[in-house]
Amino acid sequence: MRRNYFYYLIALPGLLYFLVFEYGPIVLGVMIAFKDISPFDGFEGVISEPYVGFANFQRFFDSYYFWNVLSNTLIISALKLAFGFPAPIILALMINEVRNTLFKRTVQTISYMPHFLSMVIVAGLVMSVLTTEGGLVNQVVVYAGGEPHAYLTDPAFFRWILVGTTVWQTVGWGTILYLAAMANIDPQLYEAAVIDGANRWQQMRTITLPSISFVIILLLIFQIGNLLNAGFEQILLLYSPSVYSVSDIIDTYVYRSGLLEMEYSFATAVGLFKAVLAMVLILIANAVARRFGHTGIW
Repeated sequence: MRRNYFYYLIALPGLLYFLVFEYGPIVLGVMIAFKDISPFDGFEGVISEPYVGFANFQRFFDSYYFWNVLSNTLIISALKLAFGFPAPIILALMINEVRNTLFKRTVQTISYMPHFLSMVIVAGLVMSVLTTEGGLVNQVVVYAGGEPHAYLTDPAFFRWILVGTTVWQTVGWGTILYLAAMANIDPQLYEAAVIDGANRWQQMRTITLPSISFVIILLLIFQIGNLLNAGFEQILLLYSPSVYSVSDIIDTYVYRSGLLEMEYSFATAVGLFKAVLAMVLILIANAVARRFGHTGIW
């Protein structure tokens, strides 16, 4: 350190930034979960209030909402993972097989565009399409002889609306990494496969997919670690009390408890529980990937 002190001085502002604005708030936030802080205690309350141990966590585990918000979070996230994760892979494989450059770029551009839309705009579009008063879907239903239906307030449809909206908004952007990985595949592999008589489907199955498997595994690990993030903004903008039973997730519960009911310590404890569970999931996913011979995050 004495020999390279100048380099440490250059790194000092960045280190101070992370200490003050990243690790400092993390430590204080963890402390709040083990105390009973009121909105009027201020910063001094975080330091001076006595610890209450795991009382906030126990209150959450004993709560009527615990299993409901946990199951909703896992079910919605699992549905989004099941339908949203393979969708970019399938689209990337299809785009990669297109030989018309203009058509390929047009499809890529159109599929990317929803990613750049704010979730507020996307929620407004969904409401406009599904509303009972002039919505496109209900217009088609009425034209076919049916009756208009309030899909956004029907628990049977709400989760599928969330999944469909997520796939539509993310499928194009998710193809970028897969297409980049496909661009690095040695063309000689395909030439050899053609000589051996392999058709396009066999080339895709035996060359393209195995060549991008490392990218698929890495992104899958990240997705599993993100499994408890079921889409807070999306659900907050679209849900209503009539669909709480199937849409109330950990994040919306934290929002109501912390910001609306001002139970800061309890909401922090619930958020910390979610963070710890997410860390456990990503550790398990990484260990399983390495166990089967794939490249993990570390």
